[in-house]
Amino acid sequence: MTFKIEGLDCVEEVSILKSEIGPLVGGDDKLAFDVINGRMTISLEAKQVPEKTIIKKVAATGMKATRWKPGETQADVKQRQRSQTVYTVISGVCIVAGVLIHIAIAGGFTDIQQFFQSPEAWRYSWQSLGDYLKNLLNAHSSQSMPLAEKVAYSLAIVFGVRHVVVKAFYALKRLRADMNLLMLVAIIGAVVINEWFEAAAVSFLFSLSLAIESWSIGRARHAVEALLDLAPSKVTVKQENGQEINIAAADVSIGTVFIVKPGDKIPLDGEVSRGISSVDQAPITGESIPVSKQVGDEVFAGSINGEAVLEIKASKLASDTTLAHIIRMVEEAHSKRAEAEQWVEKFARIYTPIVMLVALAVFIIPPLFFAGIWQVWLYKALVLLVIACPCALVISTPVSIVAALACAARQGILIKGGIYIEAPAHLNAIAFDKTGTLTRGKPVVTGLYPFNNHNEEELLSRAAALESRSNHPLAKAILNYTESLGIKIANADNVTVLPGKGVTGLFNGTDFWLGSRRYLLERGQETAEISQQAIELEKTGKTVIAIGNDQHVCGLIAVADQPREQIKSILQALKQQNIKHLAMLTGDNQVTAENIARACGIDEVHAELLPADKVDVISQMVEQYGNVAMIGDGINDAPALGRANLGIAMGVMGSDAAIETADIALMGDDLSKLPWLINHSKRTLRIIRQNIVFALTLKAAVAILAFAGMATLWQAIVADMGASLLVVANGLRLLKPK
Repeated sequence: MTFKIEGLDCVEEVSILKSEIGPLVGGDDKLAFDVINGRMTISLEAKQVPEKTIIKKVAATGMKATRWKPGETQADVKQRQRSQTVYTVISGVCIVAGVLIHIAIAGGFTDIQQFFQSPEAWRYSWQSLGDYLKNLLNAHSSQSMPLAEKVAYSLAIVFGVRHVVVKAFYALKRLRADMNLLMLVAIIGAVVINEWFEAAAVSFLFSLSLAIESWSIGRARHAVEALLDLAPSKVTVKQENGQEINIAAADVSIGTVFIVKPGDKIPLDGEVSRGISSVDQAPITGESIPVSKQVGDEVFAGSINGEAVLEIKASKLASDTTLAHIIRMVEEAHSKRAEAEQWVEKFARIYTPIVMLVALAVFIIPPLFFAGIWQVWLYKALVLLVIACPCALVISTPVSIVAALACAARQGILIKGGIYIEAPAHLNAIAFDKTGTLTRGKPVVTGLYPFNNHNEEELLSRAAALESRSNHPLAKAILNYTESLGIKIANADNVTVLPGKGVTGLFNGTDFWLGSRRYLLERGQETAEISQQAIELEKTGKTVIAIGNDQHVCGLIAVADQPREQIKSILQALKQQNIKHLAMLTGDNQVTAENIARACGIDEVHAELLPADKVDVISQMVEQYGNVAMIGDGINDAPALGRANLGIAMGVMGSDAAIETADIALMGDDLSKLPWLINHSKRTLRIIRQNIVFALTLKAAVAILAFAGMATLWQAIVADMGASLLVVANGLRLLKPK
């Protein structure tokens, strides 16, 4: 059950909702929050609570809850942002009006005019003019403030606290201090000591900081919404009578044929039924080179058609495409919160009430015990309250996390939550599945060895004829190699499959057989020369296929799965990222595994493993190296992926099961994304730490200045607002890949 929460703007509100809703549903672990989209989700394992009760409980916090429906727009969020901006602008205008009223009544405009008209005016620096204006504004303490000026500042305060006062009231009602209550206390305190300008400035600047916070959340939200724009909402459907009509993608059923023109985005997952074209899959997989597509090939929503018209048969509904899964994962990812994000939330929860107690002590102790002036120490306490506001701290981390998730998604890397974006940065070892991960996953012919006066073309012609109707991977390897050499493939007659051994058939009037070396030995036709050649090939990890007839063996064909291109340089790049150990886990035989490992640059090989054995090896690696990742196909390696600290599935485009299995999914078959992912993770942590250190250091510095009497109330909130703006801007740098 998911609710849309109006007023859910940052982590502070999350902690409030956890304390109120958590006990109702059986604990706050039954709640998941998406701050970016303003949603709260109650898990299926939670206690059953009536919807009305949840809505009423949320209302008691000053926020508003409504049941969220899939596909619902964020119009209300944008309306709230506009409202907040309008109130902030009005508050600022009222402050300007108050300042102008003050200057006019004090005769300041005449003095300013005379200042500029005097011959020596330009000898003075702009700082001199600034000092003059500052002295003019500080005249509040030496004379009574005109009513009109007070009214202007009062209006600035009212409009500035419009979105603060409700939450502050409910925080006070629950006796739970938060930043809204903290700011309201500071504003009221400034009014009590007759610092109307300071109170108005604090009100406006805090409202402005909330508007900036709202803007930053919106910026991160737009990064996720950009994924939605990848697939067009309209589809050109081809009817049975040949006519073409445009309908909504959501209305297209499975099996419907639709047309995609050159340069257009593909709206749905499907299979090419007519046409040949190149398709740019970069929006889904991050691949830099378009992929050729022809009849029977699979295409995906969000990819871009190249130079020719394609007719595509829809294989999935709009709500179930690979792109739709990616969007849902990115939206839900923020609820699985990073450790840094959780730390900031806990810190803010303890920090805010402590700050209020310290400020109270600053106000009371010096006047009571050291003959301090009450008004002076109240002012210093208010400055401390303002600068101590944890706003910059709590907003920077979630913005950084979401920006990092969105950037990774654009690179074809689907990270299932903030908790997993930190993990690659801490890895010490990586375990790889062999077939389809380190290797291409498709065997190819690596050598031809004719015997008994036969040549390579004769050998291939006979083997291809016997395998022409087979879908076995080894058969496909022979057929593909034969076609690549331009050799015509004929069909053998009377083909009989010998399970576990090979095939027999009639080719050009002669009976031939094709099979494994075991079948060759079974027939008793292996000679010393053939045996020596077969043994040498098997030692290098090759699979040996023999072909012959009743008289003799025509020759041997060596077939093997090959390492991926540039795999050695990719693994070397991982070691440069401080990965200490690389291991291969495979069910293949030891000889083949060791040969592939040598070709790739793998440190350790574990061969002939069952799925349960892979789990045991991962457990041993975790004990030895600490943080370990497992990389596999996401389905066959599911147990090992689950046991590792981080499970990474690769090549899962179109595979729902694989996307669901791993913590991180590489949408394409591109291991070169791994070094980028580790660097991106380190960069994300680096920026989060920069934000935390900067925010806390700035607050500490201004707090010291406040005690020294060198920081005013409005200067404190300018510093806080500046910190918020800078940390948000720093976090949003993660939207751009490095």
